[in-house]
Amino acid sequence: MLITRENGVRIIINDRVDIALAVKADGIHLGQDDLPPENARRILGDDAVIGFSTHSIEQARHAISMPVNYIAIGPLFPTKTKENPDETIGIEGLRRVRDSIGDFPLVAIGGITIDNIASVFEAGAGCAAMIGELLSEPDAISEKTREFLTFCQ
Repeated sequence: MLITRENGVRIIINDRVDIALAVKADGIHLGQDDLPPENARRILGDDAVIGFSTHSIEQARHAISMPVNYIAIGPLFPTKTKENPDETIGIEGLRRVRDSIGDFPLVAIGGITIDNIASVFEAGAGCAAMIGELLSEPDAISEKTREFLTFCQ
């Protein structure tokens, strides 16, 4: 972890609070079936970054009352990175969630590509998480990452 901190990079572990604690990660991202955010906060402390996945406007509204730093919403579009993905919410669903939660930090997830990322930010996401698009061409991960980063500046 030292190399990440030396380079100003935060490490967020997916799902596993025990691993986040063991490696002294900066935080954790939790899903609906993972350890509740309240328990993760007690274990990791007040300085840990805690994110929480939501899949509906109701879940998003509830999540902003939890001890989390951000919520993720999705999947926005069809995705191949989950065996049994939740129903897609689309751009309109993202807009409704943004309107419902105000300025609470919001990450869009699920099926995000170079072709739809602009609409994701226009609909109110502050960040976008991508797996499938980046891994679809393993030899082009660096170039695709640079291309996506142009939307974040």
